[in-house]
Amino acid sequence: MYLKRKLNDDLLIFKGLRFPYKANFKNSHRYQTIVGIGGNIGDVKRRFEHLFVEIKRDKRVELLETALILKNPPFGFKDQDDFFNSIIVLKTNMQPYLFLDYLMRLEKKFGRRRSFANAPRTLDLDIIFFDNRIINSKKLTVPHPSWSKRESVIIPLSGLNL
Repeated sequence: MYLKRKLNDDLLIFKGLRFPYKANFKNSHRYQTIVGIGGNIGDVKRRFEHLFVEIKRDKRVELLETALILKNPPFGFKDQDDFFNSIIVLKTNMQPYLFLDYLMRLEKKFGRRRSFANAPRTLDLDIIFFDNRIINSKKLTVPHPSWSKRESVIIPLSGLNL
């Protein structure tokens, strides 16, 4: 069950049991990373709940915090359903490229198929920040190049206790 609040004509926020969430333990992993999560195919909020459980079970990562869920219009390719977006904060011992591969495997596990840029998707996982590192390669850019221009990142990020 989610509580829903309208921010404006285009934006809704949802709060539930696991979004937002804050862990009550000290973690042992080395690197902190902030990951944007999104999707617009099927029951995305339920998929976020399943993603939460999947991540909590995985010893390679520790889930520290989640943000509220934002429903927002698509950008780029606009002829598609609205997106649900949130932010998760994780700790890991994986290096950035290995962590990116881990996220891509999670996307695939949750039915992600890549067809074209900004296409509808079941689950999208983007590294927004990785332990204050700057990475600029063909495979990975950190911080995420558009994070500061997207309401889908800024609004959920603003509610975190970082």
